[in-house]
Amino acid sequence: MERSIFPENYMLDGTTKKVLLKIIEKKKKFDKLKNRHLLFMWFTIFSSFCYFLWLYKHIAIPYSHSFAVMFSVFVEESLNLYILLFIIGAFGYMNVMRQKRDKAEKEFHDLRCEFIDKSKDLFGNSETWNSRHELYNKIKDSYDINLFHQAK
Repeated sequence: MERSIFPENYMLDGTTKKVLLKIIEKKKKFDKLKNRHLLFMWFTIFSSFCYFLWLYKHIAIPYSHSFAVMFSVFVEESLNLYILLFIIGAFGYMNVMRQKRDKAEKEFHDLRCEFIDKSKDLFGNSETWNSRHELYNKIKDSYDINLFHQAK
């Protein structure tokens, strides 16, 4: 993995390579959690929509004359309770995934900003400082990580 990221002619010390690899690792973790959260969010929305549409067609419309009858028909079938608990659990897990995603994004952004702040120290000599944009462009193209500026 190191050889594909870092060109042969580009001289970097071990610390800079490890920090760059850690930034890439944090970005991959963030992307993975972002995709999982998005998938689970759409699953929760779709399953909730389908269940509430089913409730509307099979309970609300036929028994709309009385709320007490609607409620008793809903409670009569225990599967409704299990499905409702499943949807509430899916919503809760979706929020847990959002919190994990936000934490991973913060870790990635903090590490990236720290690298940008300390880049003058990490790229000490003028030869590597002047050619660092090649490495930054390669990382931006390959992993969509902007190391030029701190703005997201």
